Amino acid sequence: MRRVLLIGCGEVGAKHADALTLADGLDLVAVADPSPVAAPPSGVPLVAGWETALAEYAPDVVVVATPPGSALVAARAAARTGAVVLVEKPAAITPADLEPAEEDRRIFVAFQPHFAPGLAWLLGQSPTARRAAVRLVCRRDRGYYRDWRTRYATAGGILHQQAIHGLALALRLLPPGPVRSSTAEVHRVRQWGESEDHVTATVDFESGAVLTVDARVDSDEPRCHDVTLHLDGGQELHVRGRNLESGLGPAPTAPDDRALRLAMYDALPTGDTGPLHPCLFPLSELRRTLEVIDHAYRTARTVPEARTAS
Repeated sequence: MRRVLLIGCGEVGAKHADALTLADGLDLVAVADPSPVAAPPSGVPLVAGWETALAEYAPDVVVVATPPGSALVAARAAARTGAVVLVEKPAAITPADLEPAEEDRRIFVAFQPHFAPGLAWLLGQSPTARRAAVRLVCRRDRGYYRDWRTRYATAGGILHQQAIHGLALALRLLPPGPVRSSTAEVHRVRQWGESEDHVTATVDFESGAVLTVDARVDSDEPRCHDVTLHLDGGQELHVRGRNLESGLGPAPTAPDDRALRLAMYDALPTGDTGPLHPCLFPLSELRRTLEVIDHAYRTARTVPEARTAS
């Protein structure tokens, strides 16, 4: 059994705690959080500081579910002890934070929707997409915007938080290369935080590839997060779901969030050698995603609104 330390037991950390207690071959030995939103599972010790927990429990696997910035610091410290680390997205806000470090080879980003049906095959084949369209429709109410989530410097925008699962997937399949130009619009109607309610963007790459994004968190429509890929040769693929969870398969048989997390844990490597599971997302690949997000926001035009929400 591999010993697991969970750092952070807020809303997302609680989902990890629930799933980790069911994971084969993993033993959740402690939760580190000075002020947890949720109580740890029965019998699992709570430790205030993650540095203390790393030293005391010597985990083999560390799951980091804290806000951006602090997440990257904790993840790299854990990786330096030799642990395999899974860190919640987006881990950081600016691409400069992801200057390569030696320990990054043991860190992976928690994109559990990338384990949806058919995506292991797709990512294993690595076809080249020339166009990708990412769509997100969901609702975040006033209660969501509190503490660190109210500030762009600590939370980023929709592209960092809600839409990053699809963005990261699309960018894995678009050709490598820098951004040539981007046009984007942000709409801030409710003004419950510095983040926007709706963002649209078109990103052109020097390779000739094009990425489009339409993402909003103020909608009463049914939730969806999907990616459409236009591959070389004319084939079109659709990755669908409330959060990509249907993958390339039918919606009625889509796995739930817990099942996807369990698949992600099961794919974590046990050492530094051997091929990685195709759905695992190395931290080193996240920099390109953050570069695209950063470019879109830096060039975005804020659309004036006639009113603000009360």
